Amino acid sequence: METEKPIPQETADVELELLLEAIYQEYGYDYRDYIQVSLKRQILNRLEQEGLKSITELQVQILKDKDLFNKLLGDLSINVTELFRDPLFYLALKKEVLPILKTYPQLNIWHAGCATGQEVYSFAIMLKEEGLYEKTQIYATDVNQVALEKAKAGIYSLSSLKEGTANYQQAGGEKTLTDYYTTDHKNAIINRSLKKNILFCDHNLVTDKVFCEMNLIMCRNVFIYFNESLREQVLKIFHESLCRQGYLCLGAQESLLKLKYSNYFERAENKQKIFRKTIHGNI
Repeated sequence: METEKPIPQETADVELELLLEAIYQEYGYDYRDYIQVSLKRQILNRLEQEGLKSITELQVQILKDKDLFNKLLGDLSINVTELFRDPLFYLALKKEVLPILKTYPQLNIWHAGCATGQEVYSFAIMLKEEGLYEKTQIYATDVNQVALEKAKAGIYSLSSLKEGTANYQQAGGEKTLTDYYTTDHKNAIINRSLKKNILFCDHNLVTDKVFCEMNLIMCRNVFIYFNESLREQVLKIFHESLCRQGYLCLGAQESLLKLKYSNYFERAENKQKIFRKTIHGNI
């Protein structure tokens, strides 16, 4: 019995480029400047699940099957998150940034790439405990509609909250996490009072425009999936979206090094990736 030959690397790379171009042209989602190693891994996994033999076959199928495309979109989206993930980051926000934000009469916060919403609700809890929530408008955006619907619903399995409860305490939480949700004995349902100032909406960092006069932008663990050109493009969007001396929060493994627009930001905290927009840059 003849075994199937593996797809040559060069062929797979060309097929991947053509697939990403087709996705952009047909559906408007632009993954062309994402780091291709992680994209390829997700795409090959989808090939296996669908019983397809090549990326070209997958391209043909997604162009005529919107449901299959939505599955692939879910594969390519970044959904690894939990309540108060990286608690020391939230503790730094509480100590170094929130005292400054208290001086503003009203606040605009943008969670870019909010996934299924745990990060959004984590920060909303912090704002509640610091007396800032009522004067804050929160915009939570993502390219993945399925993830956005989950975020809007704010329903999470109780088992997934075990880590979040420990994180909350380490992040300097002043109450108990159970104060912020009800339960049906299987799921935790985020309180309506925590949702009322949050607007969940579709936004593509690659193709869509800026938000205006944001006091703080949270975009953690998204930059690591972008190549340098796309990081530069998105950092420009963030710079134009932030108000004077607004804050930008990135993930622990992310950096602004080598980016032209990094000259318009300074570190606002020594250990965490919290940056402040400067008045003057060096571009």
